[in-house]
Amino acid sequence: MNKVAVITTINGKTKAISELEKSDWHVVVVGDEKGPGIRSTSNLTFLSVKDQKGLGYDIYDHLPFNHYSRKNIGYLYAIRQGADVIFDTDDDNIPNFGWKSQDLSVPAFECSDNVSSEFKYLNMYRLFTRKNIWPRGLPLDEVLRRDTILYNHDNIKIGVWQGLADGDPDVDAIYRLTVGEKVQFFRAAMGFRRVDYVGLNKGTLCPFNSQNTIWHKDAFKYMYLPTSVSFRFTDILRGYIAQPLMWKQDLHLGFMMPTVDQKRNKHDLMKDFKDEVSCYTDTKKIVDFIDSYDYMEFEQLYEQLYSHGFIKSNDFYASQAWSEHFE
Repeated sequence: MNKVAVITTINGKTKAISELEKSDWHVVVVGDEKGPGIRSTSNLTFLSVKDQKGLGYDIYDHLPFNHYSRKNIGYLYAIRQGADVIFDTDDDNIPNFGWKSQDLSVPAFECSDNVSSEFKYLNMYRLFTRKNIWPRGLPLDEVLRRDTILYNHDNIKIGVWQGLADGDPDVDAIYRLTVGEKVQFFRAAMGFRRVDYVGLNKGTLCPFNSQNTIWHKDAFKYMYLPTSVSFRFTDILRGYIAQPLMWKQDLHLGFMMPTVDQKRNKHDLMKDFKDEVSCYTDTKKIVDFIDSYDYMEFEQLYEQLYSHGFIKSNDFYASQAWSEHFE
């Protein structure tokens, strides 16, 4: 199990899950109290709530039911089974040609085409489309900013690849409610060249999600999904915490060409909006807070986030139980 895809679902076996099951990735599906469950096969492991409890992970007691953060158990299971890379995805992201053609050997976690911004935040979607579109979690007052993108070609190591999604990409509810256009991304525009992979340099942030990301084992510790924030904020918060922690290890976030087609499950967009409000109101406060404690490691950072009221007690205890697996 050196390559493991981790999904959580309350549905049956979707097309996305079936396609992954036929690939050379082992699929781990994390169940919840809702849903019909899925039969395990030689290339798919379904973890029911009973199975999750039986694993004996201390974090089990701190994870709420009917919450996306139950995926944390799937990550730990994959790591315990010897994963070198983890594909973090959802049950409505169908692998496409880009996914099947990518090479995940060690060189693929290095990148020589890199960008940064004169400001703290950069909308990486701008490199892959001319449409006015932004990733979920980008602060709203950054959406219309047109800063200068700085290009360079220093080789950097990638800790997390964010793959793009064609069709219905990961955007916030405001985009879907006010624009709602489908998108087909192209290869990134790096000056006069087109490239499939672009790294993001230290000091420049872009939100990334849990819908189509590939994690290198050196960054596994930062996969923890917070438990006390909403479903629409948990992976975004994780991403903003993970990036400065990765920089300390000279690891970076990278974006790659579209590798999945998203056939989005049915959503109540106004409910999504309500669940995303904290993305709009808290992101910059949390990022600035992390900047002020840039010497802290994972455990201390979550302790401070709790003591300053950004997360709740169950999150603090869950994060500490998580970190015990990396000692």
